[in-house]
Formats: sequence, structure tokens, C-alpha cells
Amino acid sequence: MALHPHHDLADTLAQWRASGSDLLLFAYGSLIWRPDLDFTEALPARVPGWHRSLRMRSRVNRGTPQQPGLVLALMRGGSCRGLVYRVPRAEGEAVLPLLWEREMPNGGVYEPRWLRCDTPAGPLRALAFTLPRHSPNWTGELHEAELLHILRHARGRYGTTLDYLLRTVQGLREHGIHDAELERQARLAARHGLCTPL
Repeated sequence: MALHPHHDLADTLAQWRASGSDLLLFAYGSLIWRPDLDFTEALPARVPGWHRSLRMRSRVNRGTPQQPGLVLALMRGGSCRGLVYRVPRAEGEAVLPLLWEREMPNGGVYEPRWLRCDTPAGPLRALAFTLPRHSPNWTGELHEAELLHILRHARGRYGTTLDYLLRTVQGLREHGIHDAELERQARLAARHGLCTPL
């Protein structure tokens, strides 16, 4: 179920309140290695029908309007392994606005959705940040030269795209997750002298 077409925080809060449950969040990128929120449980999870992709332009967090960077998004197709965080209901009212400020700057470009997550505790529905292929912020296929240019030059309020990529690969590995495409991109950066091999 997609949320309000304008990605309105008030609507998301209302949908969550109506569920009567704890706030569940699906982490697949920087939320894994920098959650910046208190949670009582972190469950390994697999989301069927969606995959992680470093194909979303970032003009605030990891780049600028003049030099957009890249961040991850969930795209349709395949599957994605990550974590489901459980935030107690009493704290969800404070956590969601902070999460929105981080993930949806300037109104945001993600499409937040409640997605089925398969976990050891059974299937759960968690809030995840997705991106449709018709979005102007989806890069489409990137040639290696384009990716390397971004990894060399893009920097935003939270740092560089390169750091984002490397920290995500490391964070995933710490949870036993190896994303073949992100690993390939990290090896590409190392081969071109942008970083040391992970």
C-alpha cells in the first residue's frame, strides 16, 4: 500500500496510529549502520518483490543540486535482505518526524510504503522507503565512468556518496548480508584508487 501521493507525514502518522501496533521500520541502507533511533528489537528480514539499488539521486544528504550524489532506494523486482526495527508505540510519535526529516528532506522523493517483511517472528508489515522507475530521481542504468565521477565528487550534508556506499557494504556484512551489486561497486572504487579494498 503506497502512502499519500504527496508523502505527507501527517497521513503516515495517521495510518500508523490506526494500526494500533508498535512502529516497524525496514532498514536496508544507512538505517542499518546509523539508525539514529531507539528500538527494542532488530529482526533479520527479507522483503519479497523489492531490491536494493544505488540509483536514486541525492541533492541534499549525499550530494548537491550542482553535483547530485546517490543513495539507495527499494525498487520493484527481486528481493531484499535487511532489518526490521521495532520502535515502541509510546515512542513512535517522536521517532517518525525525525525519520521523515532525515529520509524526506525538502518534501522528499521516496514513496514510503508498508511492505511485507518475512522475519523469524513471521511476516510483519513495516514502513520502507521505495522509489518508482518513473521518478525523475531514478538514474536508470549508470555507466562505470558516471558512477566513478559521482563517487569522486558528490558530497552532501551527511558526507560523500563513496562513504555511504562503503559504510553500507560494511554494515550489511556485519549482519551476514552480501549485496553483490554494492560489493561490485565498492571493488570498482578500490580498483580506481578511491578507497582501499574492503
